[in-house]
Amino acid sequence: MNAREIEDHMLNRCMAVARNVPTVANDQQEANVFRVAGMVMRSSFPPAAANLMRASDNYFLAHPGDKLHAAEVVRHGWIFSLPRLRDMLTMKLQHR
Repeated sequence: MNAREIEDHMLNRCMAVARNVPTVANDQQEANVFRVAGMVMRSSFPPAAANLMRASDNYFLAHPGDKLHAAEVVRHGWIFSLPRLRDMLTMKLQHR
């Protein structure tokens, strides 16, 4: 997969969780992206942000050492930037 396909896959996973599809993060990458997405969406979409945070929290209960700072999530290349993540998720949530 190229970077755009990876980003699109992760955004789709975030959307599934944001829409309250019962899920837990599958791995460290998803859990950290869900957590960061929940943080950046908190003021605009509180229910979606709460769902994202819940999914990441459930993962981190079993794997507490896997939690990373937002800057580390960007450094790993799991997201391009916080503003881009916020903008892409906002666009998707507004066009349900």
